[in-house]
Amino acid sequence: MPSRTLTAVWAGLDFALLTAGAILIAFSFIWRAPDLVRDLVISKMDLSAGLILGIMLEISFVVSLFGITQRKSLTSGLKALNWTLVVNSVAIITIGSIVWFYTLTERADFSVVWNAQATTVQTQLQDMFKCCGYFNGTDHAVVGGTFCGDATFAANSTGCVGPLTASADYTLNNIFTTIYGFEAITLALFLSSLCLINKRLEDERFRRIDEKRGHRGFV
Repeated sequence: MPSRTLTAVWAGLDFALLTAGAILIAFSFIWRAPDLVRDLVISKMDLSAGLILGIMLEISFVVSLFGITQRKSLTSGLKALNWTLVVNSVAIITIGSIVWFYTLTERADFSVVWNAQATTVQTQLQDMFKCCGYFNGTDHAVVGGTFCGDATFAANSTGCVGPLTASADYTLNNIFTTIYGFEAITLALFLSSLCLINKRLEDERFRRIDEKRGHRGFV
């Protein structure tokens, strides 16, 4: 039968997979609560993608339970698990890379986002970050609120591009590094499952040889 160490490592990685899926599902719901800056950074579509990925990881965990509880001579459950892990791995790399790529063009991308916001949202952002406009005080600045209430002051103020993209960059960097971390879990679980499959096949082969020898062993 598979060694206890190998099984323990596999079980630890499987629990990590369960935790990763739970984290994705939890934050997909928690981050739906209104938040002025986060709503500019993370769209509803992004949250739905995170929810779907979390569900995919939890499905793999369920498949893993089926695979590990099969009779020791069977490997079909663990093979099915590895196929789901391959799909998960592709999805994780895709989503993580999309988020990473977005961090490379934040200043230009958030200019479009800023311009698309209602004046009330822009005013709130200006008051929050103590700035006026996006690139500068003449770039889509809104005269109003507590910080940019005076037109002359607003026109000569610094823009919000710095603090806004800094906040967005912090959020996005944490998101894609965490997602890439989940990739390490899926790959490690994939490899440990391969080891379990190989060990089960090896044990079954020796069991059959032992049966043919009348359970006398090799000595």
